[in-house]
Parts: sequence; C-alpha cells; structure tokens
Amino acid sequence: MIKLPSGIDNQNLINDLRAISWEAAEVLLLYSRILKDSNNKSNFLQNKDINDPVTLADLKVNELIIRRINEKYRNINWGILSEENVKVSPESSNLDSDSDSDWIWVLDPLDGTKDFIQDTGNYAMHLALNFRKRPILGLVLIPERDELWISDGKNTWCEKSDGSKLLPNLSKNKRLQEMVLVTSKNHRNETLRKLIKKIDFSKVLIMGSIGCKIASIVRGESDIYICLSLPDSSSPKDWDFASPQAILKAAGGSITNLDNQELVYGSSGYKQGGIIVASNNVENHEKLCSDIKDIIIENQLYPF
Repeated sequence: MIKLPSGIDNQNLINDLRAISWEAAEVLLLYSRILKDSNNKSNFLQNKDINDPVTLADLKVNELIIRRINEKYRNINWGILSEENVKVSPESSNLDSDSDSDWIWVLDPLDGTKDFIQDTGNYAMHLALNFRKRPILGLVLIPERDELWISDGKNTWCEKSDGSKLLPNLSKNKRLQEMVLVTSKNHRNETLRKLIKKIDFSKVLIMGSIGCKIASIVRGESDIYICLSLPDSSSPKDWDFASPQAILKAAGGSITNLDNQELVYGSSGYKQGGIIVASNNVENHEKLCSDIKDIIIENQLYPF
C-alpha cells in the first residue's frame, strides 16, 4: 500500500471520507425527493446544456465535499480536481498551482446527472485520491441503494448507512459470449451498438453512471463494461473513472484501454477517450481485450 502524505493516517482518512460521503448522500437524497415533487424540473438546472446538465445537487455536493476536505486537512499540500469546478473555470481547472502534483483528489459530485433528473436511481458520487496519476483510494456512493463502496488501496468493501457491510462477489472466468454486459442508456452510440450485437453477450443490462455500472460488476450482477468514444467526439473524463477504477481493481477486476494498459490521469482536458474495458477478473482481462479487438478489426467497427 502506498504511504499517504506525511501526517495522514489511512484509517482516520477512511473514517473521515465515510462521514463526508454519508453527509453527501443526505444532500443528494433530499434533492432527489424535491425533484420528484417538482412540476418544473428546470428550476433545478443550473445550465442550459441538455447533453451535460448541471443541477443544484451537483453544486451543493461539490461545495460540501471540497469544504470538508479542506477543513479536515487544511495543512496537507494536495490538489482537488472536480468536474463542476472545471466546468466553471476550464482554464484554471481548480487545481491549486501550489499543490503537490503527486497527490490529487478527483471528484464527481453527481455522476449520472441525467439519471438523477430522470429519477432512475442510477446516480453516484465519485471521490478518489490519485498518486502520481493513478487512483489509490476510491469511494463510490450510490444513495438510492444505501451503498458506499470503499477501496483503501488494498481491499474493497461496501457499507450501508447502518454500518453493515457487503463484500465483493465478482463472477468467475467466462468467455465474452457468456458474460453479462452493463452499458449506458444515455450515452450509447451506433458503433458500440454494432459491437455489442457482434459479440452477442448472454445478457445486456442498461444502467446510468459509470460508478453504478462498476458497482454492479463488483456485486456480481454483471461481468463487463465497454466504453467506446469515437475520435473527435465527447468522451468520459478522469472523474468518471478514477474512483470506479480504484474500487474494481482492489476487488480483483480491471479497467484498462483496449491494449490492456492502465488508464493514465491528468492528460490534456482530463479525457479518457478511445475504448475502455472494465471486467470482473484481472487474470482474464487481457484475453477479453484481445478478443474484443479482434472482433472490431474483423468487422471494421472502429478506426484504429
């Protein structure tokens, strides 16, 4: 396990993050209830981009988590990369220029905002601590399921608000065609649709939020997730994958690009483009990536 910055105890940090996360859950559930009772959902929208909406809930949780981290650890020299702050000020990207670039918090206060607005329950809060552009700690909070998935860099577990715990239940080795795929409702594209059809998975689950998808793999409800971004099109960002990667990796799964290379964070625009594969077994992951790539090349589905 990587040693945390001087003065930080691993268990104390996890305890603080647990408390902050459940506080965030209360905020998200409150706004979810208000939204259900509202006849005018536009009152909660803080921008006019229907493809990338921002709600009051995004902003409130963003402010809460950043404030709590800064209050608890005001003397620690680390940065905070937040989706909402990047949207407000893309050039400064809200990273303190004086912070130690080795240590960066990566935050998505509300992953799955469209699902939050649509009242599917498939939304999550992501918070990861990256060391030298790799996530080492991660939390994925799924308020509607009363689940907080935590990785301390070595183990992954899930906690309920009453303190009870669940452990990962990843499926055993399977061929691609035997696997259950979890994929997006709001971000699917024609190229991905063709790939899914060619692979012919045993079952396809539709779900919002990357955090919710990865949690479904860790629970054993699904086996694999494929994220496919076309060149010159929008793509996921660091805050979409950092904490889910920490959760899945410590549980025994893997998230890589199609060449089985681990994701690198902190690139220009914080983009995670191309084809990304998340699966339930690190030992089988490389072969899965190779098989998917062969299918893509054989059917000329993606421009390599």
